[in-house]
Amino acid sequence: MPRLRDADAPATTVTPGPIPKHAQLRAILLSDIGSTWPAHAAIPSERDLATRHGVSRATVREALRQLIEEQKLYTVQGKGTFVAGERVQSQLHLASFTEDMRRRGMVATTLVRRVERATPPLEVRAALGLDEDERAWSIERLRLANGIPMALETGWYSPRAASDLGAHDLAGSLYAVLAERYGVRIDAAEQTVWAETVADGVADALDVPAGTAVLVFRRTSRAAGVPVEYVTSWYRGDRYQVHMALAGA
Repeated sequence: MPRLRDADAPATTVTPGPIPKHAQLRAILLSDIGSTWPAHAAIPSERDLATRHGVSRATVREALRQLIEEQKLYTVQGKGTFVAGERVQSQLHLASFTEDMRRRGMVATTLVRRVERATPPLEVRAALGLDEDERAWSIERLRLANGIPMALETGWYSPRAASDLGAHDLAGSLYAVLAERYGVRIDAAEQTVWAETVADGVADALDVPAGTAVLVFRRTSRAAGVPVEYVTSWYRGDRYQVHMALAGA
């Protein structure tokens, strides 16, 4: 991601007065977000911002801290501070990525990166109830929303549920393929979510700097009680957030 030069935006001076300097600077920087600084652009350094606006670095740090808390900016360790993009909000529910994005008025597309029959690792065999020598479908897909990379997913699929799954077009809803071609309808799942930073491989696929924080979803899905899918998905933390409704006990 290119870092914008000082000349790319005119300087606005912070002035003494009743409004704290960090609040003035926050407002100035907020006006630059989305105009002078497009989504995912690296903003100038603390030193550059302090010089440009005639304030101390402590004032800059406080203004940036507020904007990061407000999710207008995000940091990548060793890389700098970047402009956050608009986030897609998702409620935790059982639906395919394609259905999820369509419900939000976005166009979902998929790049199929790999499809092969392979021997899964122990945890996948256990989740899918497969024998030691039994091979399963291993599928890696890059999911995009309105043409922007949103998630990278690596899934394992039981050959008992879909023996020739790799022979079909998997660039759309895989759940739809399972339902229409095999009569397998996903109706239950267990899912775990955590945050982690990504290395070069996943980062390159998602078009983010290495070290960027992402949301990771690991799901085991079933159809009529039979395990069908074991999938891990890495979602861009700057583009995706999860909404949960909680009720008292």
